[in-house]
Amino acid sequence: MEEVRLEREGPIGRLKLCRPGKRNAQTPAMWNALRTIGAGLLVEPDLRVLIVEGEGAVFSAGIDLAILMAQAKGEQALAIEVEEAQQAFTWLRETPFPTIAAVQGAALGAGFQLALACDLRVLAEGTICGLPEIDFGIFPDLGGCAWLPELVGTAKAKELIFTGERFDASVALELGLANRVVPADQLGATVDALATTLAAKAPLGLRAAKWAIDAALHPYDHALRRSAIEVKSLLASEDFGEACRAAAEKRPPDFRGR
Repeated sequence: MEEVRLEREGPIGRLKLCRPGKRNAQTPAMWNALRTIGAGLLVEPDLRVLIVEGEGAVFSAGIDLAILMAQAKGEQALAIEVEEAQQAFTWLRETPFPTIAAVQGAALGAGFQLALACDLRVLAEGTICGLPEIDFGIFPDLGGCAWLPELVGTAKAKELIFTGERFDASVALELGLANRVVPADQLGATVDALATTLAAKAPLGLRAAKWAIDAALHPYDHALRRSAIEVKSLLASEDFGEACRAAAEKRPPDFRGR
């Protein structure tokens, strides 16, 4: 689909979100496309590195709010199971090659979770990151609850998820969420140079190192399964509907815990 595009430059692939007019806000159709593309790339023998990026000024502002509004009003279901939406991101953890997120502008909600699914993250200065799902009565169910603690520890992960705090690229670097932070006009060149370096390394060694490092971490599939179960009940809650109405009306939500 035109909103998700895969390009190849020899051994380097570019997976690009192409919805700049909507700040690359994600939709179920885009998740289906990501899942399909990922299934093909997992068996691609000549791909050495994959860059994940967003077209335009913003990496991804998260899920399209219009979809959340329709869900809250009962006008439209998400048209994709939570487990399938998770698979749009989880395949990035399973690739035999390194993946690099090139992040500019903002990476929020599902956008930040997509960046977290990658092995490395290079951020442009001034980029705003965060997981604001809690403000909608839900939580980061696409992998954020599994991957964020690996990088910042459980206490800090809980703080960021519980508060929905937004933070800039400099804080992301301090927390270990960014591998590098560079001026915005150097983001492309920096990521390209890093990808070129990695593409020249022994692919079997990179594959083994990636999988060995991930094997040392706690298994994340249980966290993903639990996330899917919990978010399904939250999407049916009164608080979720109230959060969406409050966002549309530009007022603080009145959560009732039901």
